[in-house]
Amino acid sequence: MTGSTGPTGDIEALIALMARLPGLGPRSARRAVLHLIKRRGQLMDPLADALHHVAVTARECVTCGNIGAAERCDICTAEKRGNGQICVVEDVADLWAMERSGVFSGRYHVLGGVLSALDNIGPADLRIPLLVRRVADEGVSEVILALNATVDGQTTAHYIAEQLEGAGIAVTSLAQGVPIGGELDYLDDGTISAALRARKSF
Repeated sequence: MTGSTGPTGDIEALIALMARLPGLGPRSARRAVLHLIKRRGQLMDPLADALHHVAVTARECVTCGNIGAAERCDICTAEKRGNGQICVVEDVADLWAMERSGVFSGRYHVLGGVLSALDNIGPADLRIPLLVRRVADEGVSEVILALNATVDGQTTAHYIAEQLEGAGIAVTSLAQGVPIGGELDYLDDGTISAALRARKSF
């Protein structure tokens, strides 16, 4: 009888870490790690370097919550993006999805989640107070609520709309093409574009 033919301790630890990533379970993680090991020169070494670099340089934008390499992200510092529109999203992944569609030319505000009584997440746990201050300070004319079409997402959208009452701005939301329960990060670019163009008053 031979000894164990499974992965060694270090490799098993790497598999366990990979399995914690969204969309990867233990089986997919094993396949990914094996693929990386077989191609360590072309994939693993550059990936390790990139992970280390991002771990050192990545930071949250102090204005909108986007992830970049500076205190304020490229979108917030671009003068042409200061057109009076702020698109409110739940997560950075949703911001990236909106950018991928290429149809929005304003700035963003990442909440960092949604209101949830079940998870004890209230307004103070999100970036809602900062959004209200931005509307007052940045000459905002329209806030677009691009929150996911879930119960918690829509509850959060209603709360934000209430907080912005009396601010003298338009508060709109994405329209057609976003299915109930749909998440922006999983929608195709055409659907996002159509929903943004056909947005309606909230």
